[in-house]
Order: sequence, then C-alpha cells, then structure tokens
Amino acid sequence: MKRIIGTEDAPAAVGAYSQATTNGGLVFTAGQIPFTPEGESLADESIATQTERALSNVEAILAEEGLDMSDVLKTTILLADIDDFDEMNETYGGFFDDEPPARSAVEVGNLPKGVGVEIEAIATQ
Repeated sequence: MKRIIGTEDAPAAVGAYSQATTNGGLVFTAGQIPFTPEGESLADESIATQTERALSNVEAILAEEGLDMSDVLKTTILLADIDDFDEMNETYGGFFDDEPPARSAVEVGNLPKGVGVEIEAIATQ
C-alpha cells in the first residue's frame, strides 16, 4: 500500500507530486532541486553548492522516515551540463560512506527553475 512522505525540512512539492512515497519496504523520493526548505532557489550558486542542497533535501525527506543516506540503494543525478560532473561528484561523495549506492548521472536539456542539478533517490526501510 502506498503512503505519502512529507517534511517541512525540504522544499514543498510545487506540482502534482509528493516529496516521497513508500510501500513500507522502499522509499522513492521525488527529484530534489537546490531550493531551501523555505523555497529559496540556489540556481545561481556553484554546482557544488547546488548538489549539497539537493542532497540535503533528500537527507531531510529520508529522516522523516527514520532513514539516512546509508539506506539509499540508488540515486539518479540529472545535470544541466555534464561538464559539471566532477564538481558534483566531489560533493556527492561526501554524503556517502565507503559503500555508496548505485547511481546514474545524465545530462538533460533543461531542469526546473533553471537549476544545474536534480537528484532523486530510492532507499530501503
């Protein structure tokens, strides 16, 4: 059975989606962009700063379920410019221990609100 997850510690959903959903076994986060919980955009900041904010949003959503980044099985990283991969990757690595999740990283044509990165995660409960 699907259950909706939400927290005030990450930006509110601004469309027909939830911050995350779960079936009691897996948690699926929506793509998180570099917005503060108050809705402030960090689109003009470096990719490192944008990555940190997006992952902090993922972290906050997982925390609502009593989970942390060590519970993440898979992430998908969407980059507006694949040339930002190295900078994103350096920041990303700081969020995971020596057993990071599986990951995909791709360049896309555009991301919402003009941001440089969007990150979604699948975690286990």
